[in-house]
Amino acid sequence: MSDFTHSVKVYIEDTDAGGIVYYVNYLKYMERARSEWLNHHGLTQRDLFAQGIQLVVHHLECRYAKPAHLDDELHITSDVVESTACRATFAQTVTRRGERLCEARVDIVCLEASRLKPVRWPDALQPLMHG
Repeated sequence: MSDFTHSVKVYIEDTDAGGIVYYVNYLKYMERARSEWLNHHGLTQRDLFAQGIQLVVHHLECRYAKPAHLDDELHITSDVVESTACRATFAQTVTRRGERLCEARVDIVCLEASRLKPVRWPDALQPLMHG
């Protein structure tokens, strides 16, 4: 069972001419799910920006299995599976009615925003970053 799940509905703007979700939109859904994961834990991107912290994608591996379609309700899970002092790997899966459509491993790095240099997780994030 996942630590966190975020749901989205597929709208016409998410699809190509054939009515299936355009591949890059899965990455947008995963980004939203990670932001909602932060919110679920009482933090926002704005809170982090105010502390001079920026979370950025460093590396991404994604596998597409089946397409999603217009009006589908999708569920995106987000779990921290590995971490270091300034990097965390999220395992994320997009499903529809329990069927796996897409999965990814996303490495997120914690940066000092002004210098764009890696820094340790802020205190509020440290307890969440263990896989």
